[in-house]
Amino acid sequence: MPDAQSPAITPHNNLSPFSVIGQTGDWLAVHKPAGIGMHSEEGEAGFVVLAEQQFDSPLWPVHRLDKVTSGVILLAKNATAAARLSALFAEHKIQKYYLAQSAQKPKKKQGWVKGDMTKGRNGSWMLQRSSSNPAITRFISHFDERRQTRLFLLKPLTGRTHQLRVALKSLGAAIDGDSRYAGDPADRTYLHAFMLCFRDESDDGDAQDIVLTCLPEQGSWASLPEDWQTPWQIL
Repeated sequence: MPDAQSPAITPHNNLSPFSVIGQTGDWLAVHKPAGIGMHSEEGEAGFVVLAEQQFDSPLWPVHRLDKVTSGVILLAKNATAAARLSALFAEHKIQKYYLAQSAQKPKKKQGWVKGDMTKGRNGSWMLQRSSSNPAITRFISHFDERRQTRLFLLKPLTGRTHQLRVALKSLGAAIDGDSRYAGDPADRTYLHAFMLCFRDESDDGDAQDIVLTCLPEQGSWASLPEDWQTPWQIL
């Protein structure tokens, strides 16, 4: 939280308050809008600071989303929970599902995207064919005839910077609104963290299966196929 000596930060009045998706005594799941960074920068309040202000409590981020990406974010309510949840992410025990939209035609409609991520120019990344340490994404897609656009359901098995954006660029279907990776112009970048699934085992011995679902609130999206509501059955 900023103190009296901190420079003034400007809130995103058009992006908050944030919608609550679910919570326990250890964590809070919130919908992060597109267009807000995780952390404060250049005098502008970041998502974590604004969430702490809204819920009047210190919060610990245990994963992150790009500034352009909307969707479900998990925040710990204490340091112990933060360590436990961070370990689940690091060990790939939390399944992540994303939605993306593209007006461009992909080279294939479903399957895998695998390759090493290497730095390009001006903060961009590129996908290489070598596989010494590959970024891995599984995906399926659905073409919306009415909107004449394609919706993607993506499951990253690794967590690299810009992984999904680069994966779709490599398929020839850059995400709508993603100017960094040559997506078609749009009112936002059409990438959304749709769902988190994990088994939550708290320190008191209780365990429960958690499914946190968050549909987009910004933009004009293609219709979601019914079987995508349970993505673990198809990806």
